[in-house]
Amino acid sequence: MAFQQQIRTRNIDQLLGISILGLLALLYTPILLHWLDGWLNKSISIEHEYFSHGIIGIPFAAYLSWGNRKKWQRLPNKTHPLGATLLVIGGVFYLTGVTEWVNISLPTILAGLCLWFKGFPGLKLQGFPLLLLFLATPTAIPYLIAPYTFPLQSFIAGTAGFILNQFGMNAVVDGINIYVAGRIVEVAPYCAGLKMLFTTIYVCLMLLYWTDALSSRRATLWFLSTAVVISVIANIIRNTILSFFHGTGQETAFKWLHDSWGGDLYSALMLLSLIPILNWMNDYFSESLDTQTEIES
Repeated sequence: MAFQQQIRTRNIDQLLGISILGLLALLYTPILLHWLDGWLNKSISIEHEYFSHGIIGIPFAAYLSWGNRKKWQRLPNKTHPLGATLLVIGGVFYLTGVTEWVNISLPTILAGLCLWFKGFPGLKLQGFPLLLLFLATPTAIPYLIAPYTFPLQSFIAGTAGFILNQFGMNAVVDGINIYVAGRIVEVAPYCAGLKMLFTTIYVCLMLLYWTDALSSRRATLWFLSTAVVISVIANIIRNTILSFFHGTGQETAFKWLHDSWGGDLYSALMLLSLIPILNWMNDYFSESLDTQTEIES
């Protein structure tokens, strides 16, 4: 009798889970497809385009969450009241109809479901997939940061102008503007490399998790710091090349690197260069740890 009751309870839980997933799919599939179309075709707002790393991040988060399903099922059912609070907040966000609030309602509701069904152990289990989803959710954060990027814009413009002058080009820098052969190139807030920086940090988190290096604080800090430096250098080089193309009248090449798939290719090659760096760091910190262990023993 107890066994039959257990089976019945399990079936009810499965039906409830399927119903919730179906409802979430009904509510959010159009939104996710809108994000995907906007990221692929660059038809979304400039601010929301900063989150295009979600093209790879959201499927990866779903993959990780699905891989945790057996661990999820083994967790005891334990409701935390914070879960209900997050569900209400997420529902209110969705009903407002405001784009940013509707977007942020998805990770809010999912976090609320984790707490509602499994408490903090469930939230901890699905924490990293939720983090990837949250960091890929389009918000107004780039718009809020843009007014404070002037020092970075000036640094990029000054460095790019210096590099061009070393190659014999007459480049004049005025604030965030680079004058090359009478043509002006502006290092605008959205050209300051924030999008590349966001994507770099996001991909680094994925690589650290995939290689189990996220548990090492030293490896994580060193890798993220190195990646940020590489991202800034790569953006300086990109702006230098763009200034060269525009200053020499090569508008087709300029548009290819600035507006077309050339920029995506450039970013992809930069991100690929991070993989051997992470592998080297993992080997280095592993050897250091082994050496320290031998000395202590």
